[in-house]
Amino acid sequence: MRPILLQGHTRSLTQIKYNREGDLLFSVSKDKVVNVWYSHNGERLGTYNGHVGAVWTVDVNSTSTMAVTGSADNTARLWNVQTGKCLKTWEFKTAVKRVEFSEDDDKILCVTEERMGYPGTVTVMSVNPDINGQQSDEPVVTMINDGPKFVVAGWTYLNKFIICGHVDGSITQWDWKKNEKLNTVKPHSESLTDIQFSTDRTYFITSSKDKSAKIFDTITLDELKKYETDTPLNSAAITPKFQEFVIVGGGQDAMNVTTTSARSGKFESRFWHKILEEEVGRVRGHFGPINTIAVHPDGKAFSSGGEDGYVRVHQFDPDYFKFKGDH
Repeated sequence: MRPILLQGHTRSLTQIKYNREGDLLFSVSKDKVVNVWYSHNGERLGTYNGHVGAVWTVDVNSTSTMAVTGSADNTARLWNVQTGKCLKTWEFKTAVKRVEFSEDDDKILCVTEERMGYPGTVTVMSVNPDINGQQSDEPVVTMINDGPKFVVAGWTYLNKFIICGHVDGSITQWDWKKNEKLNTVKPHSESLTDIQFSTDRTYFITSSKDKSAKIFDTITLDELKKYETDTPLNSAAITPKFQEFVIVGGGQDAMNVTTTSARSGKFESRFWHKILEEEVGRVRGHFGPINTIAVHPDGKAFSSGGEDGYVRVHQFDPDYFKFKGDH
């Protein structure tokens, strides 16, 4: 499984995202650059220029016509995927740490940082699907938590709820239309670092600095599975088909990395059997912690973005599809 190395960033990766068909891969980094790549050969299609701070997050709508990014420059920006033109800049009081399109593409959630006396929020903006249309300035709703700050969030199926992950390891479920918190659980002992949903959005996986990843039901927030590792995790993803796997990645914090070799720093993508909760394999390659993992929607490839500034795109070998555990 020889990876394609994407060298389009000069600083650490913060998030990578496939579009719905999986032919495009979007990557964002602390170097202010937003890149889009052809996923099958690693050719760079283009960049989206405009942010003046680290870009923390990216998402693309289901028709691959619009992308949205969130940055430390306190803005979220909406882009025309095809031309690279910035269609809208939404300004916030603090950095935008996570963005995600709703299932029907007509809304975006933005997680904003708690800083300088401003509360952290999950703000929902409406999006006009017409690329040449006017975009609204007014938030649909601004959710403010009366407890620990938001770090990640995502939509459940049919945009019914928004699930939020918090800095203390808790997960909350919100009825965003009523701006009401419905449920809180605290399954992790340290901050959440990522949340990714299954294809049908009926369950989701979280990763945490407490070295574990866990799967939950989106309606009940019941914990269904857990995967305990020996390193702080930054990202976790679910393989959509062929294999019942989850892929997790992380590694010791960036500031301590110089004290460890690439081998003992544990900078590998780890494959776990989703149902049996057993580790089945690892993929090495990054020279620093893995910050973000994405799986191709057809389940035939996965990519990882690291603190080392590289994105590694892996197409699975034929024996991956034949793999059966020891059972």
